[in-house]
Amino acid sequence: MRRLPVYLLIDTSGSMRGEAIHAVNNGLQTMMASLRQDPHALDSVHMSLITFDKNVNLIFGLTELSSVQLPQITTPESGPTFLGEAIKLLIAQVDKEVSISTSEAKGDWMPLLFIMTDGKPSDLQVFEEQYPKLKQKNFGSIVACAAGPKAKEEYLKLFADHVVTLDTTDANAFQQFFKWVSASVSVGNQSVGASDEMVLPPPPPEVNLVI
Repeated sequence: MRRLPVYLLIDTSGSMRGEAIHAVNNGLQTMMASLRQDPHALDSVHMSLITFDKNVNLIFGLTELSSVQLPQITTPESGPTFLGEAIKLLIAQVDKEVSISTSEAKGDWMPLLFIMTDGKPSDLQVFEEQYPKLKQKNFGSIVACAAGPKAKEEYLKLFADHVVTLDTTDANAFQQFFKWVSASVSVGNQSVGASDEMVLPPPPPEVNLVI
């Protein structure tokens, strides 16, 4: 069975402390529970989670859904948002983990990427070096979420196929976003091989589709 790699990059900088990171943890649990009810996803989806603040952490590499164990994600009290370093680690992981099709054997399906941030990259020089490299990778779709009023969507538009915004960073907004991510992964999983472009399901009212 060919794998559908799904990568999640989650901002855990200091501004995400409190209700926001609590809502992210609950949203991730809801997303995983939903995907595990989808037999197609159970067969092929493999997920990876990377968090970024002043440090970039690979929480787990590509892991089949049934084996994923979500830890409690925490945030520092304050600090920068190293999105550029997170993208750098992501690219290294994709190069290492994703199997490319050859004339002899079929590789993995094109991976999906979901990024969430409530700010802007603090490491601008690294970000500007890395996002063009990200665009050169053969992703099926890159979806970026600008969460809350301080998020700068213009940086996300530089590399994402789809940019969505959340007006607030409360529990309901995050819950609806992660439910939509789950639905998007399921749609992507069922459509792989049928189309070169992933068509996202309509977002809920809390999730505003920009591009």
